[in-house]
Amino acid sequence: MPILFFFLAHWFLSLFCQTFFLHRYGSHKMFQMNKFWERFFYFFTFLSQGASFLNPRAYAIMHRMHHAYSDTEKDPHSPHFFKDVWQMTLRTKDIYLNYAKHQIEPEPAFRGNYPEWKVVDKVSDFWWVRILFGVAYFLFYFYFATAWWQYALLPIHFFMGPVHGAIVNWCGHKYGYSNFSNDDHSKNSIPFDFLLMGELMQNNHHKSPNSPNFAKKWFEFDPTYPIMRCFHALGIIHLKKT
Repeated sequence: MPILFFFLAHWFLSLFCQTFFLHRYGSHKMFQMNKFWERFFYFFTFLSQGASFLNPRAYAIMHRMHHAYSDTEKDPHSPHFFKDVWQMTLRTKDIYLNYAKHQIEPEPAFRGNYPEWKVVDKVSDFWWVRILFGVAYFLFYFYFATAWWQYALLPIHFFMGPVHGAIVNWCGHKYGYSNFSNDDHSKNSIPFDFLLMGELMQNNHHKSPNSPNFAKKWFEFDPTYPIMRCFHALGIIHLKKT
């Protein structure tokens, strides 16, 4: 039971930070928040993603490129130019490192207006910091695992951020249904996205990229949106009118 709880907690906390902070805030600016809360969620994203922390600047640049060039050869991670998800992920990694590690400047249209905290970015990039997170995951399993097969979950902890991204980028542009014609291959993989907290409603999102609610039909539900509405009511964020 502790292993299951730990895995689900890591899965959904990391996923929430990716969709709420990196995607909806860092990439699209769907809402505003003051410096304190931006730094809070920046650091919380670092803690929750841990060994696989994704640099917000690089994430935002790549995601804006993804929308501008959706499912074309310039798309950083369209599944329609690779034979499998592994090749797509490796290509995504190479482009990501250009902006995260090598600080390459993107085209002017994709520059600026993203969250940045150089101290956290620098610390998170130390190899020993990422190894420490990995050791912490292993020690938890060492003390609480009750069967050998549970250790098979450890690689997901090590690469949690990229795992989420690979599922969304591959499935969200290959499998499911479409509500809108977006001149790309974006799909809504499942109408109640309990698995990726709304991220698998790619067809809806590509139709209205700045809308904080990824659900568009009466039978669809985006689990992240009610949380954002709650944060808005509490004054933590300020949702923009769309």
